[in-house]
Amino acid sequence: MYRLLIEPFCGGGIVSLTAVMEGFAERALMAEIDHDVAAFWHAALRHGDELRERLLAFNPTRENVQRLARRQPDNVIDHGFRTLVLNRTRRGGILAPGASLARNGENGKGIRSRWYPETIAKRLEDISACVDRLVFCETDGMQLLAAAASVPGSVIFADPPYTAGGKRAGARLYASHDFNHPELFALLDDSGAEFLMTYDRAPEIVALVEKHGFAAVVVSMKNTHHDRVEELVITRSPIFSE
Repeated sequence: MYRLLIEPFCGGGIVSLTAVMEGFAERALMAEIDHDVAAFWHAALRHGDELRERLLAFNPTRENVQRLARRQPDNVIDHGFRTLVLNRTRRGGILAPGASLARNGENGKGIRSRWYPETIAKRLEDISACVDRLVFCETDGMQLLAAAASVPGSVIFADPPYTAGGKRAGARLYASHDFNHPELFALLDDSGAEFLMTYDRAPEIVALVEKHGFAAVVVSMKNTHHDRVEELVITRSPIFSE
């Protein structure tokens, strides 16, 4: 078991949550610079009971969701709940301004296709049970890595914004999308820590993998348009076979 998992661009934090809940890591240190996503984590870790109550009482009609999206949050619970609802009802879970609500969605259920209140409430309850092992910082993930990457017994999972190779998806999906990919590779190389990192298979990233002598395998993924895209899983030394 690792002493600490560091997830500097945590988003929904599934890797940190899985690592802690399944006993792969004693603690997880998560960071997210997006203010909306950060609001969810502040609410989930500090006000889990209130967040679950609002979730179970909410009726996700298009009118209710649009009204919630227009309303300015009054406090961190309001803000965190707004983020949760928009993530579950917008196409692809995109929070960026202008993102559209799900139309057909999964299995043709439209806006409710990813709305599983009991399941989500159970996950929020599980998060509340682990608050003493989860640390969240609303900060720049690169700054967090620079400060914590060399902590003994730590391991890093990095899933940075997909803006390499001239892709515009990062600008569309993330409010904070300006990102220095070479700096991240250099920081991980210098840290000496074990890490697993995911990236688009862009020529720029392939060149960085080769420059730093990292290992990478190609995996085929489906995007929100159901197209097959190739991604890279990058590690310090080979741990997968192609």
